Amino acid sequence: MSRQEWLTQRRKSIGGSDAAGIVGLSKWSTPYTVWADKTGRLPDKPDTEAMRLGRDLEDYVAHRWMEATGKKVRRLNAMLYNEQYPFAHADIDRDVVGERAGLECKTTSALNVRKFRDVEFPEQYYAQCVHYLAVTGAARWHLAVLVFG
Repeated sequence: MSRQEWLTQRRKSIGGSDAAGIVGLSKWSTPYTVWADKTGRLPDKPDTEAMRLGRDLEDYVAHRWMEATGKKVRRLNAMLYNEQYPFAHADIDRDVVGERAGLECKTTSALNVRKFRDVEFPEQYYAQCVHYLAVTGAARWHLAVLVFG
């Protein structure tokens, strides 16, 4: 589907990137802005350079994670749903082959490196991964982050 079709489809249910805003763990969204977006009260978010880099480098991050772990992943070009949670969807980055698991791929600036010390990571990533666990029924969700620099 085109990017515009994808944006329209994702407005119909709650996705992983909405989860942190709904529970108050996002600096980019709030429960109100998620509601306003889903009900068409907000315009589409403009595509930023950071968003584009994240999409463009997703495959690279997934390949580096495979090198580091020896595991294999595959891309699923679909929005996933769960009958138990009809209001939610998961548009996952990768499915881990041979496991009930997924992989979320992120990129961030070296200015954010302090958020990743001692196996810590930003709360919004955790909320997104938990959302994907619920929707997919997976047992585990991996997070791979490329910190520039």
